[in-house]
Amino acid sequence: MSEQPLIRLRGIEKTYTVGIQEVPAVRGVDLDVARGEYLAIMGSSGSGKSTLMNLLGCLDTPTAGSYELNGRDVSGLGEDELASVRNRQVGFVFQTFNLLPRSTAQQNVELPLIYAGAGVTERRDRAVNALEQVGLGDRMHHRPNELSGGQRQRVAIARALVSEPSLILADEPTGNLDSQTSAEIMALLGDLDRGGRTVILVTHETDIAAYTRRIIRLHDGCIDSDLVNEPVV
Repeated sequence: MSEQPLIRLRGIEKTYTVGIQEVPAVRGVDLDVARGEYLAIMGSSGSGKSTLMNLLGCLDTPTAGSYELNGRDVSGLGEDELASVRNRQVGFVFQTFNLLPRSTAQQNVELPLIYAGAGVTERRDRAVNALEQVGLGDRMHHRPNELSGGQRQRVAIARALVSEPSLILADEPTGNLDSQTSAEIMALLGDLDRGGRTVILVTHETDIAAYTRRIIRLHDGCIDSDLVNEPVV
C-alpha cells in the first residue's frame, strides 16, 4: 500500500460573494502532495493561486470539497480548530517577512511556541536551533532593522521551522529581494527539501519556480498543468 499523501484535495471549490454576485476563485481542484515534496504553484493574477494557498494553510475553508492534511479532514473545522492546525502543522513564509520590529530575531522565532504554550527554556533552545539552521546563529539578538532583507527572510524561515510543522508554505518569498539574495533563499529552501521537509512555494516567477521539483499552474481556478521539474541546483 502506498504511503498516505500529506495533502489530499478532492473537488475543492472556493466561491466569494461580492454584493449579489458569486465569484468562483478555485473550481474543482484535485491534488495530492506527498510528504517531502517541493513544489511550486504558479499562475497569473486572478488564477486562484493565493486562494489555494490560503486553503492549504488553513487560513480559509472551502465552499465545497474535502481537504485532508496528515490524514485529517480539515475542510469543515471551525476557527479555533483551524488555528490549532495552523500553529502545529503549517509554517508560513511571507514576501513581507511579517516580523515584529521591536523584537529580536530570537523573540520573533519564539512566537509560534508562545502560542503553543511551550516553556521559556524550550522556546529559547528551539529558537536558537532554528536560527542556527538558517545560518543566523550570530544574529539572534539583532532586531529586524539591524538585518538585511535576506537575513530577515531567514528569520522568517526559522520561525516557520521552529514548530517542526508538517508543511511549509512560502508565499512569494523572494518578492522583496534582489536576485543574488533570492538565489540564497531558494538554496536554503532547497536544503529544507533535501532534509525531508514538505515545501510549497507560491510564485508568479518562472525562474523561482525552477528551483522546485514539481510545478503546478493554475488558470481560472483550475489546474492547467502539473509537471515534474528538474530543479536548479
